[in-house]
Formats: sequence, C-alpha cells, structure tokens
Amino acid sequence: METVRTIRSLKAALHGAASVGLVPTMGNLHDGHMALVDTSVDRCDTTVVSIFVNPLQFGPNEDFDNYPRTLPADTAMLESAGVSLVFAPPVHEVFPAAGQTVKVTLPSLSRLLCGRSRPSHFDGVATVVAKLFNIVGSDYAFFGEKDWQQLTLIRSMVRYLSIPTTVIGVPTVRAADGLALSSRNRYLSDAERAIAPTLYQTLCSLRDAIQHGDRRYRVLERHGRDALADAGFEVDYVAVRDAMTLRTPHAESERLRILAAARLGKARLIDNIDAGQA
Repeated sequence: METVRTIRSLKAALHGAASVGLVPTMGNLHDGHMALVDTSVDRCDTTVVSIFVNPLQFGPNEDFDNYPRTLPADTAMLESAGVSLVFAPPVHEVFPAAGQTVKVTLPSLSRLLCGRSRPSHFDGVATVVAKLFNIVGSDYAFFGEKDWQQLTLIRSMVRYLSIPTTVIGVPTVRAADGLALSSRNRYLSDAERAIAPTLYQTLCSLRDAIQHGDRRYRVLERHGRDALADAGFEVDYVAVRDAMTLRTPHAESERLRILAAARLGKARLIDNIDAGQA
C-alpha cells in the first residue's frame, strides 16, 4: 500500500488502474469506516481511501482544530484491509486558491434536517466530494447509510452533475446495544454512553408503529422527541421522511426513512432507519 499527498502522485499511482473504488474519510477510522473499505476491496480491483479533514464542512463553533488526526494508526488498519492507495493531502493541495470561491450546493437537500443547525456543512461536503471524484476518477464510491442525508445529497449531486461515479450506500455498523458507530462517540462519558442507545431504540419504536399502520407522522415525531428528551438528550429533530427526497411523505412516496439528531453532553449523535413502504 502506498500513501500519497499530492494530486500528481495520486494520478501517477492510478495510471492504468481498473475498477477503482473510493472511500472518502476524515480519518480517525473505526469499524464503520472499515465496513466501507471492506466493501470496496471486495468489489473493486483498486481501492483508494482519502483521509482529509475538510475545513469547509465545519461551522465556526465546531471541532475542526481538535478533530483527531491519527494517520499512522489509520494507515496500519487500511494496509491490513488490503487497500491499494491512501490519499492524505494537505489542505492547500485540495483547495489551492486563497479565498475559496467555488462551491457546490444543493439547497433542496442541504437546508433541511441537519442543515438547519449546520447551515454550511453540506455545501462543504458536496464541494469536497465533487473535488475528490474529479481527482480520483473512481468508478465507485462508498458512503455509510448512518448519514442518510449526506448519502442522499451525494447521490443527487452525482446525478445532477453527470459525474461518472456510482455511489454505493453501506449499512450502518452498530455496537451490540444498537448505537451507531461514530468518531464523535468518543465525546460520550460512561454515563452518557449508557444512555446513547436510546436514540436507536426510539427510532425502532417509531418504525414499529408505522409498520403496524400508524400514519400520524407528526404525532410519532413528537413522541420520539419526548422520549429522547426524557432520556436526557437535547433534541435537534426527529423526522419521518420520504427516503429519496427527505421531504414530508406524500402520495408518491414509496419508502420512508426515520431520521434523528440529538446532543448528549458534548456529542451530537445522528441516526436513521428504514421504516418500510409508505
């Protein structure tokens, strides 16, 4: 496995490669990331993992400076998994122009749910992922379903911009008690970690109600918010949405997704599950 830091070196290393899979990450890898990596290694001849802490997707009061940079440990994990190439560029390699002026934005998807409390986040995600797709020229790219809004946005961006990369969603990896794995779980105290699985449990209870025929979505959302607040969460949202558009379910909706975001201590946790047919 080779680690490269420049676009020129990356393109030279990929010259002639067939069936390239890309796993974009910000490093600090855990089993959730490795599920994406394993899927790419199984499916593609060449797997590229990018490790880049993207400044554009952090808000002014978020943790960009303190985000853990663990490149040696990350590369050791990736080499063991059979990754072909790690792309770990400095910021100026990805965004070389002072005063960044080019931005990719999908307002219909980036301004709702998590986008309400993180207004610049998804523009930053879309911009850096579009750049990575152009830089790597991958045939496939792998994203976790844990961030369903991000996955939906990236799929829409690829479709709208005619980017020749197939986006593959990989199911959420969970701890034994149901908590979705996330780099931000490290912020949880022991007491908060014991409470955290309530987020997944609440989503499951709403899913069960829907699958038993309850279509009072606003009522179910309120019940979900109340259950999380009672457990000690500061709730951002609980939402039942059309799985493809992330809008309120309507007559043409085929499948539903239940999504939630809530703070527990210093950690902002997100999760979602498939709720079945509308």
